[in-house]
Amino acid sequence: MAAFYSFFVVLALVVLAWAGAGEAGWKGLFGIYIPYLALLVFLFGFLSKILGWAKTPVPFCIPTTGGQQKSLPWIKNNPWDNPYNASGTVIRMALEVLTFRSLFRNTSVQLQQDGPKVGYNSAKWLWLFALMFHYSFLLIVLRHLRLFTNPVPMPILKLEFFDSILQIGVPVLYQSDMIFVVAILFLFLRRVFDCKVNYISIMSDYFPLFLILAIALSGIWMRYIAKVDVIAVKELTMGLVTFHPVIPKDPIDISFFVHIFLVSVLFMYFPFSKLMHMGGVFLSPTRNMPNFSRRQMWVNPWNDPAIKAHSYAAYEDDFREKMIEAGLPVDKKA
Repeated sequence: MAAFYSFFVVLALVVLAWAGAGEAGWKGLFGIYIPYLALLVFLFGFLSKILGWAKTPVPFCIPTTGGQQKSLPWIKNNPWDNPYNASGTVIRMALEVLTFRSLFRNTSVQLQQDGPKVGYNSAKWLWLFALMFHYSFLLIVLRHLRLFTNPVPMPILKLEFFDSILQIGVPVLYQSDMIFVVAILFLFLRRVFDCKVNYISIMSDYFPLFLILAIALSGIWMRYIAKVDVIAVKELTMGLVTFHPVIPKDPIDISFFVHIFLVSVLFMYFPFSKLMHMGGVFLSPTRNMPNFSRRQMWVNPWNDPAIKAHSYAAYEDDFREKMIEAGLPVDKKA
């Protein structure tokens, strides 16, 4: 049901943008005001989340580890999976952020058919499609910078060239578009058909998948089927980035306003969703701390030395009469 509701929420957003920018003619609302509002909500929400996490005290050494901790000289330490200094922690974080190292070690648990035995198998598919999803998403975002810059930087032009190097179709097909859609579909089907994942999946898991898929499909429709006027689109986007917004005189297909509205919704939803792991991974004490719990003493800063240990017998002596009045059992009547 969570997937069903999420699908219809995204469908309603598409219909809202299609009707608002088409029949009602609110192109300024969907092309100018909502994108500006989305950017403000994104920046405020993102910064408030980051600052809130940064202010949270971390009184204990709690990194998650996947290797041997540094201890005695003759015991070999794993400096990346169980770092003991800042340089090892930086390498560990880089491997996690850039290559999803923890997902690469992902395993699936299954009951063996030859008896009541539990078996563990390597499960690299999630790691592979997660890499495909994130890196194709990054390429698409970088490629879109050509719409917000004039002149377009050379690295963006080179990136666009290599992304369309197969020269399929007119306009040429971007490989990242196809990889992106395939990766999203895999992540969605995994939640549907993997019983364990499906059991714990809720609407906040399905909604961003449907929303991002709708953004991808609307962009593909806009480029390959509707074939919107790119010059008019860039006139609008350059107006947004230079704070001189204008709706071009040349008409832009409605699919563009649907696309930009869905992107705006994603921006507004991002800081308040699980997608904030993009920023949160850098502030997670289970990731960004070296494991030197054996070399440093950790004292809970919330332990007030003025508060003495209070046994249950002493607690009962203090509150015996009130406990009896409330009908609570006591060890001593008087």
